[in-house]
Amino acid sequence: MNRQQALRYETDFMPRIVERVTRVVGHGVRVEVLPYESLLVPTRLHVSAERAPHEGDDHRRGYVYPLNVFLTWDDEEIERLLGAGGEARFVRYLDAIGAKLDAWQGARDVDLTTRSQAEPSVLFGGLDFEA
Repeated sequence: MNRQQALRYETDFMPRIVERVTRVVGHGVRVEVLPYESLLVPTRLHVSAERAPHEGDDHRRGYVYPLNVFLTWDDEEIERLLGAGGEARFVRYLDAIGAKLDAWQGARDVDLTTRSQAEPSVLFGGLDFEA
């Protein structure tokens, strides 16, 4: 993917991903786009927060580290998104993002409810746009 494609992706698609992820994870979570720097440092979505208060709920303490997740999408997937039929595919993806976030949590010991995770930083990389 070249810089021009990355800029189009960041302009046309990432704001809608940010909006949807923000809606799914709720208040108190920062969701920001980290722009494309190079082939080795692609566009990233950074999802972070301070841990949510436990309010006396001892069995829901969560993990040791506060939420600090990075998401990146596969370059070929982004290029497909920029091509014919990409917009319709993307809309289906946005509709499925809540379920995807749920699945990613379990796969990497991330708990959005408590705003915590098992590792200091988690990368969900090489993501696709399948619904």
